[in-house]
This record gives sequence, C-alpha cells and structure tokens, in this order.
Amino acid sequence: MTAEEEGIEIPQVYKRHVFACFTQRPPGHPRGSCGASGAQPLWDRMGKKLEAEGLSDTGFTASGCLGFCSAGPLMVVYPEGVWYRPTTPEDIDEIVESHFKQGKLVERLVMILTR
Repeated sequence: MTAEEEGIEIPQVYKRHVFACFTQRPPGHPRGSCGASGAQPLWDRMGKKLEAEGLSDTGFTASGCLGFCSAGPLMVVYPEGVWYRPTTPEDIDEIVESHFKQGKLVERLVMILTR
C-alpha cells in the first residue's frame, strides 16, 4: 500500500527534480559517456540558470550513469519522467524557460528511450 493510499501526506521538497549524468569514462570507451559528450558545461549552466531564475522549487542533482551512454548528454526530469538530450547552452536556457517556468515540454530535445 502506498503512503497516499494510507492517507499519509509526504511533503514534497521540490516541484521538479532534475538528475543529470556526470559520468566521465576514458576517451574511446566503447559505451561512451555523458562527460565525453560535453555534459559538464551544460550542467554548470543548468545550475547557474536555476539559481539565477530563483527556481528553488526545482532540484538539480548530479547523477552517475543513467544507462543510455551513447545517447548523452542526458538528464531526466521528475515527476514527469521526461528525458532530455541538450547539446548547447541555448538548449539549457530553453528547457529552463519552457519546461521549468512554463510547464511546457521542449519536444525537440525530448528523448524517447527504450530498454
């Protein structure tokens, strides 16, 4: 039985929570990595942008491998479960402005991943 089904209210710390892969594998590794795909400057920008916009209701956490290494750099946003693959600083700005501030997906950056 879930907490909700039991009538227990669990306060939510964040409206949204972003997990961004910071995994860095050596150059030429067969799986690749988000770090090798240029993730670090994008995630640095994301952290600064969230702070500058005052989006304290959006958590941002560095994660290890999210499991889809060759598709990186990847981030996933909960509770929606939306996966994004930003590649430019402008992509980060658009995700913050559209998804986090306005609640609208940035469809061109959404990744549909299957196991």
